[in-house]
Amino acid sequence: MTAEPLVACVILNFNRLHDTLDCLRSLSASSYGNLSIWVLDCQPSGHSRAAMQSVRADVHVVPLHNNRGYAGNNNIGIGLAVEHGAEWVFVLNDDVIVAPDAIANLVAAANGEPLIGIVGPLVFHADEPQVVQSAGGVITRFWTAKHARQNELDGGQFSTPHPVDWISGCAIMIRRAVIESIGMIDERFFLYWEEVEWCVRAAQAGWTVLHVPAARIWHKGVQRNYRPGPSVTYYSTRNHLLLLSARRAPFIARLAVWSQIVRTLVSWTVRPKWRGKRPHRDAMWEGAVDFVRRRYGPR
Repeated sequence: MTAEPLVACVILNFNRLHDTLDCLRSLSASSYGNLSIWVLDCQPSGHSRAAMQSVRADVHVVPLHNNRGYAGNNNIGIGLAVEHGAEWVFVLNDDVIVAPDAIANLVAAANGEPLIGIVGPLVFHADEPQVVQSAGGVITRFWTAKHARQNELDGGQFSTPHPVDWISGCAIMIRRAVIESIGMIDERFFLYWEEVEWCVRAAQAGWTVLHVPAARIWHKGVQRNYRPGPSVTYYSTRNHLLLLSARRAPFIARLAVWSQIVRTLVSWTVRPKWRGKRPHRDAMWEGAVDFVRRRYGPR
């Protein structure tokens, strides 16, 4: 009988201890036996460590004193997971709930298929447990990225594992060999688009990115009425352009994205009905300028 490969869960606790504890409770109910858990604690204290270890005594709590963003902070945990022998690294947001059989289903989907390098679950809205948040990601001809089946009601339409372009960063599992081949998350992104770039980089290196509908999680952080602030507009603008550059997108895609940015900036400037978008306009302009100046990392 083949032993289960070691799966290391990497969780970034960022001022949401109650969510992290819920996530740990769901992992403690996992049917998968060979599991290690690494929590990167951005607000380290004796209380947070004790609370996490009261849920799962064997959790590794790693204090972080400098915020390197989603990318850099998670890279610390990814590095530790690989150093301690993990065959798969499961990067999780602190505000997700993982179904008991999710990890087992993710690992099983890649069993015997060594070129499957990244796998991801079916993600539901936590406040609408039957409504899909992400069934994997799609990259369009013009290199815009969107979640497949977003906001659809789950009616059994999701069945077999299938290749996708990218996996939502709230729950992305990557094979150790992929990390050793292509590296960890690109820290220039800091926040947003980094998981898309990681998946595209893996695919360009010959790895398959697979969505596994039988693996299910629930994500609290994004609801259907989610309205991101100007900071998201900044990172989304800069990092979308960075993705196109880093992964050598075709000229037509770069032209389309830049054209859309210019049209949006003009519209948000001259049309009275978009007067409320001025903070987003300024953030978009700043993001585009920072890309041109190669100013990455935190805003």
